Amino acid sequence: MIRVKRLFKSFWYAFKGLKKTFIEEQNFQIQSLVAIFVIALGIFFRISKIEWCIILFTICSVLLMELANSAVERVTDVLKPRIHDYVKEIKDIMAAAVFLASFFAVIIGIIIFAPYIFN
Repeated sequence: MIRVKRLFKSFWYAFKGLKKTFIEEQNFQIQSLVAIFVIALGIFFRISKIEWCIILFTICSVLLMELANSAVERVTDVLKPRIHDYVKEIKDIMAAAVFLASFFAVIIGIIIFAPYIFN
């Protein structure tokens, strides 16, 4: 049986985490603004349903990677005094994951929007 109060509490905690990340992480703010811009482009160009699916999945992937990166950064900051050599490597690896997600998001955006822009 679904416990509605517990479910809403879970959603509330998730919203708080999203809000905190948005307020504290500059990259998440930038990525969110770019996402809004891309969604506006999609509306303007009236992209197809499959293109919407690809765009929304890509946006979600980048934002999820940034959320994961922020969480891992906080965990590694807690561990810093004990295993400091790995903290920088872990942060660099997570930054690389966000970079790759963002890089391929740009490529996907170019593939989808170039025909609309140049035709």
